[in-house]
Amino acid sequence: MTVNVSVTVNGMRHEISGVEPRLLLSDFLRDTLGLTGTHVGCEHGVCGACTVLMDGHSVRSCLTLAVQANGSEITTVEGLGTPETLNVLQTQFREHHGLQCGFCTPGMLMTGEDLLRKYPLATDEEIREGLSGNLCRCTGYQNIVAAIRSAAALRRENA
Repeated sequence: MTVNVSVTVNGMRHEISGVEPRLLLSDFLRDTLGLTGTHVGCEHGVCGACTVLMDGHSVRSCLTLAVQANGSEITTVEGLGTPETLNVLQTQFREHHGLQCGFCTPGMLMTGEDLLRKYPLATDEEIREGLSGNLCRCTGYQNIVAAIRSAAALRRENA
């Protein structure tokens, strides 16, 4: 048995028929829609590399079924900006060297985007708490925290 899934991903409507009910959202995004920016790390929801925004809230796409996203609006890392026009958070990740190998970066960016939309993030402690569900094995988090802190300040200035 297969089902139809209708989602808006990064502003584009997709109506896909023949979706297996047990297909993970991460696999749907990567394999069905070709959006490979969403990384799959642990496949247990621990590392956060697969984080996307679903209806404005961060979710682990490796723990979410594609059928659960039916009717939803999804934003992946590809939807934040383009290589020519990065969004504020992406720019600050670049400016503060908030990545090394880059594997965790999509999940960090999507979690950071969710945090920036919902909270003032006035202290490094608040940022670290917000990122506590995302793992990075390279950076020690300091540059990621600095990037999010800077993006938060810039967004407050431009609000």
